[in-house]
Amino acid sequence: MNIQRLIDAFLTRLRDTWHVYVLELRRIFRDWGVMLIFFVAGLAYPVLYNIIYLNNVLEEVEMAVVDMSASSASREFIFRLDATPEVTVTHACATMAEAEALMKAQKIHGILYIPADYESTLMTGLETAHLSLYCDMSSFLYMKNVYMATNMVMLDYMNRIQIDRYEAMNISGEMSWSLVQAVPFSTVTLFNPTGGYGTFLIPSILVLIVFQTLFFGINMLQGTAREENKEVFILPGRRRRASVFRLLIGRGAAYFVIYMAIASFGLLLIPVLFDLPHLAMVGDVLRFMVPFLLSTIYFSIFFASFQRERETGMVTMLFSSLIFFFISGVSWPWESMNPFWKALGYLLPSTWGMHGYLHLQSMGAMLETTSREYNMLWLLAAGYFLACVLLYGYRAWRMDTAARREQALRRQFIEQHLPQKRL
Repeated sequence: MNIQRLIDAFLTRLRDTWHVYVLELRRIFRDWGVMLIFFVAGLAYPVLYNIIYLNNVLEEVEMAVVDMSASSASREFIFRLDATPEVTVTHACATMAEAEALMKAQKIHGILYIPADYESTLMTGLETAHLSLYCDMSSFLYMKNVYMATNMVMLDYMNRIQIDRYEAMNISGEMSWSLVQAVPFSTVTLFNPTGGYGTFLIPSILVLIVFQTLFFGINMLQGTAREENKEVFILPGRRRRASVFRLLIGRGAAYFVIYMAIASFGLLLIPVLFDLPHLAMVGDVLRFMVPFLLSTIYFSIFFASFQRERETGMVTMLFSSLIFFFISGVSWPWESMNPFWKALGYLLPSTWGMHGYLHLQSMGAMLETTSREYNMLWLLAAGYFLACVLLYGYRAWRMDTAARREQALRRQFIEQHLPQKRL
C-alpha cells in the first residue's frame, strides 16, 4: 500500500512537471517576440558575426613615410617596412602636414617620421636614433598592424647594426650572433597562429550570444506575464498550485530542450562552417553545454522575477553586452581587473562558459582539464536554482497569506452584514 502511494505521488509530480513544461512551451511558441529572439537572433547572430569577420587577417595597411634623412639607412628601413605583410608604404611625403592631410582623408592609416640626423646618429653610435610613429586609432587593427610591422623591422635592423659593429671589431660569425642573441628563440603564437582577430574574438562571442539571447527571451516572457497579471504558479486545468520544484524544473526543461539545439548550432556547427578553431571532442562540448545552459536558465529566471515590463530585458541586454564581455577576462586579463568587477564576473555563467569553451575548442583541452570552469558552472546552476526556489517559495507564501486574509475578511463581512436566522 505504501509503495502504491509512493508510485502515485511520483506520477502526480511527474504529470505536474509535464504540465508546466507544456505550458511553458506554449508560452514560448505563442510569443512572436520571444520566437524572434530565440530562433532568429540565436541562429542568425553567429552567422552574421562570422560574415563580418570573414577577412580574419588584415594585411597591407596603407601608410606614409616622411623621410627627412634621405639616406641609404633610411631607404633600407623603408624598404624592409614595405616588405612586411602587415603594411604597405603607399606615400612618401615631404612634410608632416602633407602626411596628416592624407590620414585625415583616410587614405593612409599610419605615418613614420624619420628625422634628418637618423643616419649620422647610427654611424656615430654615441646617441640613440629616434623614429616617430603615428597610428590611426579609428580601428584597433590599423594600429596593431602599423605598430607591429614597424617594431619588428626596427628590432631586426638593430640586430644587424650590432652585428656590423662587432664585425668592425673583428668579431664575426657565430660569435657575433651569440653576443646579439645570447639565447636563440623564436616566437610562436599559441592557439592563434595566423594572428586573426576573428579567431580570437568569435569563439567567445558565440558563447555570449547563447547566454544573452536566452537571458533576454526569459525576461521577455516574465515581463509579459507580469503585464498581463498572469499567475505562473497555477497548473493548467487545475485549481491548485504546483510546488516550486515542479514549477522550476518544468520551466527549465522547456528552455533547455530548445537551447540545446540552438547552442549546438552555434558552438559546434558554426566553427566547422567558418573554419574557426574546433579542436574539442563533440561529446566534451555537449557535456560542457549542460551546466552552462542550466546555470544560464536559472540565472535568467531569477533576475527576470524582479522585472515588471516586457522591454526591461531589451534595455538590460543592450547596455550589458560589452560589460559581460569585458569582465569575462577574455579581452582584458583578470590580473589587471578591479576586484569588484572580477567578483562580478565570477557570478556570471557567461564568464565560465567563455573560458571553458575557449579551453576546449581553441586550445584543444579535454573536459577533465577544464574541470574548474565545468564545476563552477554546476555550482552556479545549483546556486541560482536554490535562489529561485527561495524566491518563488517566498512569493507563493505571500500569495497564500493574502488569499487567506481575503477569505477571512469576506467571511467577516458575511457574518456582519447578512441577517442571522432566528431559531
